[in-house]
Amino acid sequence: MVNYTEILSLFPKELINFVLVVLFSLIIGLEQRRHFAKSSMESIFGTDRTYTLFGILGFVLYTISPTTLIPFMGGGLIIGLLLAIFYYNKIALKNTYGVTSIIVALITYCLTPIIYTQPAWFTILLVVTVLVLVEMKETLFKFSESMNANEFITLAKFLVIAGVILPLFPDEPISEIITISPYKFWLAIVAVSAISYLSYLLKKFVFPNSGIVLTGILGGLYSSTATTFILARKSKELDEDYKISAAIILATTMMFIRIFILALLFNKAIALILAPSFAVFTIASTIIALYYLRLDKIKNKDNKKSYSIESNSNPLEIKTAFIFGVLFIVFAMLTGYVNTNYGTEGIKILSFVVGVTDIDPFIINIFQGKWNISNGVIAMAVINAVTSNNLLKMIYGISLSKKTIRKPLLIGFSILVVIGLLTSIVYLNF
Repeated sequence: MVNYTEILSLFPKELINFVLVVLFSLIIGLEQRRHFAKSSMESIFGTDRTYTLFGILGFVLYTISPTTLIPFMGGGLIIGLLLAIFYYNKIALKNTYGVTSIIVALITYCLTPIIYTQPAWFTILLVVTVLVLVEMKETLFKFSESMNANEFITLAKFLVIAGVILPLFPDEPISEIITISPYKFWLAIVAVSAISYLSYLLKKFVFPNSGIVLTGILGGLYSSTATTFILARKSKELDEDYKISAAIILATTMMFIRIFILALLFNKAIALILAPSFAVFTIASTIIALYYLRLDKIKNKDNKKSYSIESNSNPLEIKTAFIFGVLFIVFAMLTGYVNTNYGTEGIKILSFVVGVTDIDPFIINIFQGKWNISNGVIAMAVINAVTSNNLLKMIYGISLSKKTIRKPLLIGFSILVVIGLLTSIVYLNF
């Protein structure tokens, strides 16, 4: 077996670093040549050879005195001055702006100290990032045009709740009744918000014109119940019975995946117990959806029209987070009360009842809490909540959709409800 470490050890470190500097500088320079291929030479100060020489100059001046860095800093000042003069003349003569190429040149000059002082992965990541950012100019411009002020406010909200507020909370239980710590309480909000926010970003920016099926998939990451509500009502306007049925079932498929991800995040032991049953749920619901899509293809084989459904609701509204937090506390207290006074049987009944609400607060609560019940009972409670929620979505779908879509929804959700009830019985033996 070839040992690359031993092979590299045969060469002087300075030689290897010099080759890396020249190689990375040349790659950046070649990218600049391609980027400015249609520009006049007067508007650029250099490309492949110039950038490679910047890298070599940085290597020479750094290795002269790597401790004091005086030659390296002096060379940087001179290069910075020359680039400033070039930029001034570019504005005066060409009336054009933009400092991207100048910044890239300065980064190229700084490659040597980075290679000497930082791990290899960081240097490679830096070069790749520079190449990608320069090449994505038009893409980023179009992306920024599609954003409004609310998008940045939404991003700011997410960064605040995830990076500022979360670390401030203590990780000690709130009380004997509420065994969840403030940290885990807010972590639950962050986790659910992150999944919802990802769904929102995918729907709005990656798949802005997504069809019915993709709407179901992405919406299911956020809320399968809300997606079922939207699609069922939309069915009255569209002649896409089987496709809408498939999309609603796929939204529930994504609910299974979302809940399993939450289980992995908050209680891996429960996640391992739930893995087989959730695999069955996911496979069964996918098969049902694919069957309906096949029926749709047979029915509408000559119809090439594609429909798009607008459902880009913002998942990080303060009101939504507040409601989730209230429900989380309520379910923490309710679960603690039921567990203390009614034990295992009470938890089983409660898990069916919560299906008519947002089940995420209850499920995350039961994942994180320190209950005197077995993991099997916790897994059963999760299955019961999911089954109850599927029953609710079946009622929503049948009540809100047109008549021709009711039978597919009734059959699809009935299969999932039966699987849930049978799976729940299996957990009695845990």
